[in-house]
Amino acid sequence: MQVREIRLRNARGLHARVAARIVKVTGRFRSKVVLIVGERRANARNIMAVMMLAAAMGTTVRLEIEGPDEQAAIEAVSAVLVAPGERR
Repeated sequence: MQVREIRLRNARGLHARVAARIVKVTGRFRSKVVLIVGERRANARNIMAVMMLAAAMGTTVRLEIEGPDEQAAIEAVSAVLVAPGERR
């Protein structure tokens, strides 16, 4: 299992466009991808579940990815959550 925590720096947080990109990216992988904010968990393939996390700017999102291509999946999902030019 791969685990990574990412602090959202986007002023709009985890908004609809980002949620849609996460769902699209996770669809390329066989691994199970879960996003966690506080006590709330969301299957990253379900756009409504991702949006219901209501993650605002400054929120820490925990990624838990398990499966045969988990390393590639965590890098791809992290890239969506981290704005260009920012460090994890």
